[in-house]
Amino acid sequence: MKYTNITLLLILPALLFSQAPSAQEIIKRVDKNILSDSKIVVSKMIIHGRRGQRTVEAKSWQRNIDQSFTEYLAPAREKGTKMLKLGDKLWTYSPATDRIILISGHMLRQSVMGSDLSYEDMMEDPFLQNMYEAKIAGSDTVSDRPVWILDLKAKIKEIAYDARKIWVDQERFIILKENLYAKSGTLLKQITLGEVMQVEGRWIPKTALYKDALKEGTGTELIIDSISFNENIPDTIFSKASLRK
Repeated sequence: MKYTNITLLLILPALLFSQAPSAQEIIKRVDKNILSDSKIVVSKMIIHGRRGQRTVEAKSWQRNIDQSFTEYLAPAREKGTKMLKLGDKLWTYSPATDRIILISGHMLRQSVMGSDLSYEDMMEDPFLQNMYEAKIAGSDTVSDRPVWILDLKAKIKEIAYDARKIWVDQERFIILKENLYAKSGTLLKQITLGEVMQVEGRWIPKTALYKDALKEGTGTELIIDSISFNENIPDTIFSKASLRK
């Protein structure tokens, strides 16, 4: 069968789109980039507020999806503050008050260190395939990279964001842009990746800008200074006793 140039122009986008992996395959590849038994991350948050900006540095130990321990290293007034996640429980410790507080209920929606990230964000399962049904909504270009656009809808009730729209790099399977929505359809947060890096054969964000759509300001920049995967982390790290050490 012969095709005219006009016919080819009409059918080519459909042919290319039909060759794309399924939505579920795409989010599995996205998850695979961050999937590991454990990891250790050194990072900083640059929080842009109405009164200027400040930088908070931290080190985190994470095992599977339900255990994490974070110690804040700087600035001086935040140094020694710690956060422990065990399953669906989250505790914080402040050396200024020498108190351990269980963060639950409406407190989970509060900002972490005045940033655009909430405690709820820290508690979420990082793997999209566990939480969302996905469908491909189209394709586009972000930062000169071809991307698939996916619409995600929550398949479980207890979740911070009922829907997400993500822009996934078609080659590296990393999310370059993301919108997070409430059940009402209200846009709650936007995440935009800046620099990305490859570590141990996986693509991960080096820098990302988080913007709470309901707050003023230009957002919070998250920078990963170092990350290592599948580290041997002692069990003692993931205990309430570690909060006061």
